[in-house]
Amino acid sequence: MNKYISWTIVAIVVAVIIGGIVWYGDQPGQYDKFATCIKQSGATFFGAFWCPHCQEEKSYFGKSWTKLPYVECSTPDGQGQTPVCTQHDIQGYPTWVWSNGATTTGTLTLDQLSTFTGCPVVKG
Repeated sequence: MNKYISWTIVAIVVAVIIGGIVWYGDQPGQYDKFATCIKQSGATFFGAFWCPHCQEEKSYFGKSWTKLPYVECSTPDGQGQTPVCTQHDIQGYPTWVWSNGATTTGTLTLDQLSTFTGCPVVKG
């Protein structure tokens, strides 16, 4: 096979892969509406990048987790806490602070989050 044809095929395959990644990244997340409603409810999700329970909480939302009202509490080195989390007296992760000022610490299911916020668990 001609080397130009081989390189053309490789270039096409790479372009298709990159196009697919870009297309997927532009698609809405499964729980975008639910996450947006949680944010609009006045709730705040305080967590840390190194916290396995926070990662679990985020995983329930798939890529929609980026629409949550998330506040990173850990310093980049993982050894301290950011001032905003100190001001809110965040003692454990994940911690949810609700619009009425009440807090809940620990991983919550989508149904529990729905109960606390009044937001229906809807996809889309």
